[in-house]
Formats: sequence, structure tokens, C-alpha cells
Amino acid sequence: MPQYDQYTGFQVKSPETWTEFHKNEFDVKPFGDYDVEIKIEACGVCSSDVHTVTGGWGDQHFPLAVGHEIVGKALRVGPKVTLIKAGQRVGVGAQSWSCLECRQCKNDNETYCAKQMDTFGAVWPETGIVTQGGYSSHVRTHEHWVFPIPDAIPSELAAPMMCAGITMYSPLVRNGAGPGKKVAIVGLGGLGHFGVLFAKALGAETWVISRTHSKEEDAKKMGADGFLATADKGWNEPHKLTFDLIVSTANAFGEEFDLSAYLSILDIHGKWISVGLPENETLQIKPQDLISNGVLIGSSHLGSRREMLEMLKLSADKGIKSWVETVPISAENLGKTMQRLQKNDVRYRFTMVDYDKQFGA
Repeated sequence: MPQYDQYTGFQVKSPETWTEFHKNEFDVKPFGDYDVEIKIEACGVCSSDVHTVTGGWGDQHFPLAVGHEIVGKALRVGPKVTLIKAGQRVGVGAQSWSCLECRQCKNDNETYCAKQMDTFGAVWPETGIVTQGGYSSHVRTHEHWVFPIPDAIPSELAAPMMCAGITMYSPLVRNGAGPGKKVAIVGLGGLGHFGVLFAKALGAETWVISRTHSKEEDAKKMGADGFLATADKGWNEPHKLTFDLIVSTANAFGEEFDLSAYLSILDIHGKWISVGLPENETLQIKPQDLISNGVLIGSSHLGSRREMLEMLKLSADKGIKSWVETVPISAENLGKTMQRLQKNDVRYRFTMVDYDKQFGA
């Protein structure tokens, strides 16, 4: 008889075998007063999963089930839970715990809590149990990090919003994207496509900046008002001092990445907000590039519970449809999907589905 409750999930044993998933049983932390137990029905596939299982973001606690864009049904709730009811369809994102007592937590900045814990790969104090992610039968999460999903949003479309969606929504609303503002999204990928959808829904004039014109038609279908390709000579010249905000999802900062050209299109005190987290890359910033228009450079990490609920309501009210390819969950399909994502062979998110076929009804 195991000491702790157990779930079943698809785990990777090591970075050396990152494309090989194995269905295993694993321990989960004791069910707490504020916990919600969720039977998973869908989970988005995030680049974070690839960075983790390949070891690109450093050492991890293996074996590990990744996946942190979770949608499922709340099976039971702890005796002190007030935010979620059993039977609700709910979502869980990349974070599953924070102290809820510090200055950050009390000011809708709980994602910046010094004690925050990730949905997978974190170690619970006292028990030493490693949190396991959404390529599993169930997940057990503190109620603050469990979000009711509006009926209008299908599970396979809601799942990628739990990480990619909120990663783009938070910096947009925190930096004033809305009517009368001109916003650029750098990179039209899994993150960037949410940036376009949300910036438009918030009422901003929305542009996409990409290396080539290959995704221009997709950008227009998403509602983009304009498209700039950095491969075009002088691409930035007609747009200098015209943008209020740039949200960058760039995943490489090589010699061809001319930050000064991007910053030149920002208006006075315009903001460059970076949300991409490429491996082993450094963004080179020259003080001279900041002073001509007094630009501000920053970043953003996920988003608060309040922002998550706002984002879901906006998506339901505006009929926002994330661009998703569904894949039946299995060990083989997870390996193939991870490899496709590493090659950017997706437009624009994957969601693993058909959980009942692997884990039972």
C-alpha cells in the first residue's frame, strides 16, 4: 500500500530519452483543505515542455510528466474551498501554488511570489514529492490556481490559454493595450498568435513583426491591421516613433536580431516587453538605443488569477478562437508532438485530447 495517493501519467526518464514517454504511477501530495482534484480531459503542449524534457532549462527532477495547460473536471474540493465547485469544468496553468500572504500575492502579483511553485517539476516541502503535469490522469491543485472555464470555450481551445494565453494577455493589459493604442507583436507563433487575438479584442491597432512574409496571410486572418517583415530593407523607417507597445515572443537573438531597429519604432516612453525565454541567448541592449525616445524595456511572467478570469471572459464574450491542432494522447503521439514543436511544425498550438482512452472514463 503506497504511503501517498497516486495518479497515472506519461513521464520522461531523462533528457537523453526526451522523446520517449512511459505510462507510470506516481505519488501526489496529500489532499489539502484548499485543494481541488481534477480529472484531466485535455492539455496544451507548450514549448516549456520541450525546454524542460530536453534539459535546455537546466536540471530537472526525473522521471517527470510535463504539461501545464490543463482542462478537466473538478471531482472533489477541500472543505475550505470557496472558489470552485465539484463538477465544474476548470483549468490549471503553469503555476499551482503561492503563499497568498506576501506583498506580491496581496497585490494581484502572485505569479511573482518568491515561494511560488510550478505545476510540474516543483518539490513539495516536507514530503519531497515532485509535482507532475497534465499528461496525466489527474492533477491536485490549490483552488487559487484553478479557474472555471466558460461554457462558450471548447476544452481544446481553452487549454493553451492556461499558459500561452495568459502569458500574452497579462503584458497587454498591464501596459495599456486598448483603443487608441498601437501595438506590435514580435513573432507569430504559439505565443504571438494569442498576442494578435487579444490585442485586437482589447481594441488596439495591432501589427505583427516577423522575419519574412510567410505568415502574413495568417496574421490578417487573425485580425492584424498590419504586418512588417524584418527581412525587408528599411522595414522600420516608415514606422519610427509610432508604436506604444511591443510585446516580443522572439526565441533567438543572433546577429540578425537588430534590437535598435525595433526600439526605434516606439513612441516616447513606449515599452518593449519580452516574454520569450530562449535557451542560452542574451539580449544585447545599447544605452544609446534607449535615449532617443526614452523607451522602457521590461518583461512579464504569466498573470494573476484576476487576469486569468478576465482573459477567459473576454475570450467567451468576443468568441476568440485559438488556432489549435488536437492530438490523441499516447506515449507515441507525445514523442512525435514534442519533436514537431521543437521544429516549429505547428500553426499554432497543440492540445492533447482523448484522455479517457488512456486513463479510463
